[in-house]
Amino acid sequence: MMNQSLDSPQTVSGRPLGKLELFMGFAEMGLCGFGGVATIARHVIVDKRRWMSEHDYATLLGMGQILPGGNIINMTVMLGDRFQGPLGSIVALSGLMIMPLVILLSLTLVYDSYSSNPDVRAATIGAGAAAAGLVIGVGLKMGRALRLHPVHLGFAVVTFIAMGVMRLPFIATVIVLAPLCIAATFWMRRK
Repeated sequence: MMNQSLDSPQTVSGRPLGKLELFMGFAEMGLCGFGGVATIARHVIVDKRRWMSEHDYATLLGMGQILPGGNIINMTVMLGDRFQGPLGSIVALSGLMIMPLVILLSLTLVYDSYSSNPDVRAATIGAGAAAAGLVIGVGLKMGRALRLHPVHLGFAVVTFIAMGVMRLPFIATVIVLAPLCIAATFWMRRK
């Protein structure tokens, strides 16, 4: 059951929350949390702006987690609706998205202007390699923790060869290999 205070359009301090403050608070979260808002959202909503109590925030976040879509996006829509109705949802979501959008468009314009520069190309290739290395590192770390069966490692190698070496499309590779891997897993468990 939800806390009764979630139905009230008052902040923890008992004051109403206006559309501008709602927009600015979520714009701050979008700017400070570029790349991941979840960490900063609690700080801004509960500690800094005191829009909600810790309990109400946890309840709203929990509701956001069980709905399809991004947790923070869901929570933003619900929080905006709580304080300002459907228009508040639009205001809050706009605030959350505006700063990352401005940053992304600015970086796109800068990249477009300098993309032919060999140093920029080298930096982009280096950043791509670093990102690939991080993904591979996380995959290896997860694989060690899971203690994969040699058959599963075989599927991982086949997937790497299909996509990384042969450059086969992702969807086609998944459509073919996922059912085979699932079937192999069921077959191994039945033994």
